[in-house]
Amino acid sequence: MRILVTGGAGFIGSHLCERLLSEGHDVICLDNFFTGSKNNIIHLMDNHRFEVVRHDITQPILLEVDRIYNLACPASPIHYQYNPVKTTKTSVMGTINMLGLAKRVKARILQASTSEVYGDPQVHPQTEEYWGNVNPIGIRSCYDEGKRVAETLMMDYHRQNNVDIRIIRIFNTYGPRMAENDGRVVSNFVLQALRNQDITVYGDGSQTRSFCFVSDLVEGMIRMMENDRGFIGPVNLGNPGEFTMIELAQKVIGLTGSASKIVFAELPQDDPKQRQPDIRVAREVLEWEPTVQLDEGLRMAIAYFRKAVSTSI
Repeated sequence: MRILVTGGAGFIGSHLCERLLSEGHDVICLDNFFTGSKNNIIHLMDNHRFEVVRHDITQPILLEVDRIYNLACPASPIHYQYNPVKTTKTSVMGTINMLGLAKRVKARILQASTSEVYGDPQVHPQTEEYWGNVNPIGIRSCYDEGKRVAETLMMDYHRQNNVDIRIIRIFNTYGPRMAENDGRVVSNFVLQALRNQDITVYGDGSQTRSFCFVSDLVEGMIRMMENDRGFIGPVNLGNPGEFTMIELAQKVIGLTGSASKIVFAELPQDDPKQRQPDIRVAREVLEWEPTVQLDEGLRMAIAYFRKAVSTSI
C-alpha cells in the first residue's frame, strides 16, 4: 500500500515508517520538522519506497494514498506550550485537512490521540468509556483539548461522510530516538543520570505513569489500522505496568550506574497524579499487549542516549 505518516520524522513516527517499509509498503513521511528530526529518518533515505515531504498539516495537501497515520503534533509539554495556538491548530485544522484528504481519496485514517484526553483522571485505571477530567483553560489545554476535538472530528467525519477511521489513545511511550530536549520523564531521568546530574522529580514523586516501549506501540498501531472487524475505537495503547516517579528514578540510577541524587521540584500545573491504561479492549479486539518490560526497554533507551551523550561532548 501507499501510506502517509504525518509527523513521520518524530520519535514514534520514525519507528512507524521503519516498520511499514520493512513490510514492503511505499511510505510518505510528512513533517514540518518543528519537533521531528532528519536524524530520525536519515537511515531510511536510501530506501526507494520512502519519500519525505516537508509540509505543515495546518495547510491542505493533495496526495494519493491508501492509509493515513495522523501523528503530527508536538507531544511534550515543553514543545506544545511553546506555541499553544499553533498546537491547537495542528490538532484541529490539521485533522480537518487529513480527514478531507481521506474522504477525497477514500483512504483509511488513524488518529494518534493521547491519554491526555483523560486529563487528571478520577477513574483508575482509565477505560475508553471514561470521559475525562480536563481543565479547558489551563496551560496544557492546547494539547489536551486539541486532541479531544480531533477525536470529535474523526467521529463526525465517520458518521456524516462515512470516512473509514481508527482512533488510538497513546499512553507514555519511550525508547530510542526520543528527543533529548523534550522534557519527558524517561529522557530527562536517563540524561541526568548519564551526566551524573541531580535527577529532578516533580512533586513528591508519588505520581504514577505507565511506560510502553515504542516497538510495542507500533505493533498496536498497525493492528488497529488493519483490523477489519468494524472496530474504529477509541482504544487505549499503553503498558498497564504502573510505576511511581521515585521508582522510575531509582531504576534509571541502578541501570546506568550513576552517582546522581534525587532532588524534588514543584509539581507543574494540571500534572496528572495517576496514569494507567486499561487495555482489555486492545487485548480482546486486537489481540495485542506489550511484551517489552520496563527494565529491558530502559536498557535499550539508555544505550541510545549513552551514545548520543558521548557524541555530543
